[in-house]
Amino acid sequence: MIDYIKGKITELNPSEMTVETYGIGYKILISLQSFSFFEGKSDVTVYIHHYLREDEELFYGFGTKDERDLFRLLIGVSGIGAATARMMLSSLSSEEIRNAIIAEDLARIKSIKGIGLKSAQRLILELKDKIIKGTGGDISGIASKADNGMMEEASTALVLLGFSKANVQKALNAVMKENPQISLENLIKAALKKL
Repeated sequence: MIDYIKGKITELNPSEMTVETYGIGYKILISLQSFSFFEGKSDVTVYIHHYLREDEELFYGFGTKDERDLFRLLIGVSGIGAATARMMLSSLSSEEIRNAIIAEDLARIKSIKGIGLKSAQRLILELKDKIIKGTGGDISGIASKADNGMMEEASTALVLLGFSKANVQKALNAVMKENPQISLENLIKAALKKL
């Protein structure tokens, strides 16, 4: 299985890119989110999801592991294929998708081309708990951008104390939801009480 491809971009457009490495050009399908990430860059690392069927073989590429993790979560939902998941990641950022699922924002999810009411409900039903528990990649984005550094520091401290990353994220998010203005020290203390 291919985890990533490192090389030079020889072609880049909003839906696909070609990355050359050791004389081989790999055609990789990307989302608009990844297009923005790669735009203006030459030497890149593209995280790959290898899609293999008996009649076709495709590479889906992502600028970050977080986006790839969310893509894999999305295609794990019945009725959501790779093309629909890529459309979702092109329509909304990873953070916006996670927030919409957690907030059960059916209108926001349905606004994505190819997603109807039943698919939106299924996404919420199947993914909400996984995202809250932290198995859907980096969920520190649920807090405001200014809190990311503090969340990261608190998370590192608690993981070093021996707690699992998933449990730490769940506890930190619960504390931040209750008290968004909390200090780092009090955030760690409150999270410890929940662990």
